[in-house]
Parts: sequence; C-alpha cells; structure tokens
Amino acid sequence: MTFEPLGPSAPDARQWLLTELAKPEYEAAKPSWLDRASEDFLNWLSSLVVPSDGNLGGFLPAVVLVIVIALVVIAFIVFGRPRLARKVAADQAALFGSRDLRSSAQLRASAAAAADAGDYRTALEELYRALARRQAERTIVRLTPGTTAHGFAAQASECYPAHAPGLEQAARTFDDVRYLGGAATREAYLQLVALERELRDRPPVTRQPVLERVLQ
Repeated sequence: MTFEPLGPSAPDARQWLLTELAKPEYEAAKPSWLDRASEDFLNWLSSLVVPSDGNLGGFLPAVVLVIVIALVVIAFIVFGRPRLARKVAADQAALFGSRDLRSSAQLRASAAAAADAGDYRTALEELYRALARRQAERTIVRLTPGTTAHGFAAQASECYPAHAPGLEQAARTFDDVRYLGGAATREAYLQLVALERELRDRPPVTRQPVLERVLQ
C-alpha cells in the first residue's frame, strides 16, 4: 500500500514561500538604506575597542575623527544657522539705510496714496524704494544694508543700459529729497512713475548672477 505525502512538494513549497514573502507587509518590514547605514555605523563604533595591550596607535585616529565631526556639527548648529538666518533677514529688510520689510506692491501703494494727498516728498521716496525692492524680488539686483540709492542705480544700470540715465537721475532725486531738503515736484514723481512701470517686469538686457555679485 502506497501513502501520498501530506505536505506540498519541494517546488510547491518554495513557490508558496516566495508568494508569501512578496506580500506588502513583508516588503514594508525590510530594512531601509538608512536602517542599514545606521547599523553599519553602530557596528563600526562597537569595533572601536581599546586593545588589551594598551596600544592606542590605531584607535586614537578614529576617536579624533569622531570628535572633530561632532564639534563641526555642533558649531554649525550653534553659530552657523542663526548667523545665516540673521544675514538673510537683514538683507531682505535692508532698503537704503532703513529696515523695511514691505513688498514692492505695498511700497507702490504707499507712494500712490501719498501722491494723491499731495505729499510728493513721501511719494518719491516710497516709489524709489518700490523700484529697488521689485528688482531685488526678481533677483536682478541684491540689496544689502550698505546699498545706497546710487549703488542700486549702478547695479540696475548694468542690467538696463538704456535706462541708466533715468536710474541715475532717480537716485539723485531720491537723495536730494530725502537728505538735502530738495523740492519734491509732481513732475519728478511722474517721471519716476514712468521709470518704475517700465522696469517693473522688463527682462534685463544683461544679467550678472546675484551669486557673482555676492562673491565680489
């Protein structure tokens, strides 16, 4: 009398096992590359044992390397990131010697409101700031705490050579009105309105990348 085996054959069992392991829950349980990297690092740390003969010649370089890396990371966290954040915030707020976080649209609206009230001094100042802020928003120029009205005009003139005379005149008017007590006229304001509108979204003729200007 012959008895048939109760279980599956070897090929069937192997196929059943492969099918089972291919299910999503088993795939999700597989260690990720981060898990493997962490395990390798921990294994490496575990291998750093002090030799029984007291010879630390091969052990010290690894310890020094770990300490140096740790100090660099700590120094960046403590000193680097806050300093970088402060620098970015200062650059964004810098506008001709004052701290101003308004957008170009907000500055234009302020200029228009001042002009409607007949305050052309404020209107000229605000609109020139709007002109500069808009070009900074487009990364055409870079404004820093030390950028002056003429410094902005010089940067912008490199990108809009045909408008260099108008930019320089606008910078002179801004300085004259803001610092020298010069007269602020409706005519000067309307000239600046035309210049600001012309350059607001105009593609630059030449464009020096902001990063290159930062490194200069």
